[in-house]
Amino acid sequence: MVHLLRSRATKQQLDEMLEALGVYVKLAVDIRRGSLAGGGVLHADCEAVLLEDSSKQEDIWGADWIPSTQQIRYEALINIRPRQNNSSMKIIDQSICDRVAEIVQHLLGGV
Repeated sequence: MVHLLRSRATKQQLDEMLEALGVYVKLAVDIRRGSLAGGGVLHADCEAVLLEDSSKQEDIWGADWIPSTQQIRYEALINIRPRQNNSSMKIIDQSICDRVAEIVQHLLGGV
């Protein structure tokens, strides 16, 4: 199940987001609006939820959240975007990584 989060996730929401992959959650994070969509089997599933919620493509970045270690991985196919100087699946710009981390920690950290 994919959840759209604008406020801190509940334990139930996190459990539902973990249903697809078990130990980690695929995320798409809107770094401008400070929201995220998490769950499902593809980052693109999460991205679609944010786009339906009026997020702009250039503001959405993919990551993974590992609740057991509270770690973030900054790698996703949706991050390949040469026109934004990111030719890799990994987010290259440290300021974008920092913003993704800030949002993920705020909405998912400690849940």
